[in-house]
Amino acid sequence: MSRETLKTLFYPFENGVLDMPASGRALFYGAEPGFRLPQGFGAEICAVQPLKSLFDGLKAAGVAVEPERGDGPYDLSLVLLTKHRGENENHIAEALANTVPGGMIVIAGAKEEGVQSMRKRLAGLIDGVESTPKYHGVAIWLARPEKPEAAIAALTHPAVEIDGRFTTVPGLFSHDRIDEGSRLLGERLPEDFAGLAADFGAGWGYLSAMLLETAPRLGGLDLYEADHRALERARVNLAGKSDHMPVKYFWQDLTAGPVKTRYDLIIMNPPFHASGQAAEPALGQTIIETALAALKPGGKLMLVANRGLPYEDILAKNCRQHGETYRNARFKILWGVK
Repeated sequence: MSRETLKTLFYPFENGVLDMPASGRALFYGAEPGFRLPQGFGAEICAVQPLKSLFDGLKAAGVAVEPERGDGPYDLSLVLLTKHRGENENHIAEALANTVPGGMIVIAGAKEEGVQSMRKRLAGLIDGVESTPKYHGVAIWLARPEKPEAAIAALTHPAVEIDGRFTTVPGLFSHDRIDEGSRLLGERLPEDFAGLAADFGAGWGYLSAMLLETAPRLGGLDLYEADHRALERARVNLAGKSDHMPVKYFWQDLTAGPVKTRYDLIIMNPPFHASGQAAEPALGQTIIETALAALKPGGKLMLVANRGLPYEDILAKNCRQHGETYRNARFKILWGVK
């Protein structure tokens, strides 16, 4: 089901506050399946969506979509806010840089996505910012100024350096630190492993980097990640660390179907938030089932999870052996042998 703020985004065109674009190209950051263009909206949508499940939904709907922004300039830019302020500000900065002077930039979000604070921030940087509430969200719009450089500089968030050897970008999971659960699993990876391994839900590559360091006889490593931005950052973070073995990168939604290769070892910190703040254990359970199906007979799965998440039953049903190697007040490390 599409978000209400998809309707909020196009409301200024529907109610006549903004002129309907008869032609041209419209950059659309954060596009999601299910949006409906107002009658008479003639601009070509150039959607940007790095999350594989949403990308596939847009593609199936016939929307022109890419995981990264293409070449500008654009006549109009649309930005659907997320819960990550740095990501939102980067999108708006890129819209300012890639929209033609005088072209409209339209932004929409809900309260929990910080839309009101975003409106105030933009009003302090750019003249002529306007807004209206609608459909449980707020639409914001402004004309791209002739000289947007100061606003672009103020809104742009550079890559973040972590531990002196990794870089990440706003919007990724644990973008400003090493996730504690991943760190605990990374400290307990096998040192004597020599087969083919995979990192399911690899993020920006921390666990993969730890496995490459811990198991020098590793025969090969495949990274699977649903966020294109994270996967590309993992390429950067693993560069130079894997020259002695094949490393492959797969942009794939692990909840959508099986993987083709079979592995001797799979490591993972499965996600359990699909949207919003509420935990969705079924998401992690589905990815664990996909991982178990991708193991060779005798292959091993190692995962870290919040201690309250119900993953033991899946291991019991699908593994010859399974157990727990570590537990603290927040996390547990589980394993299973197929």
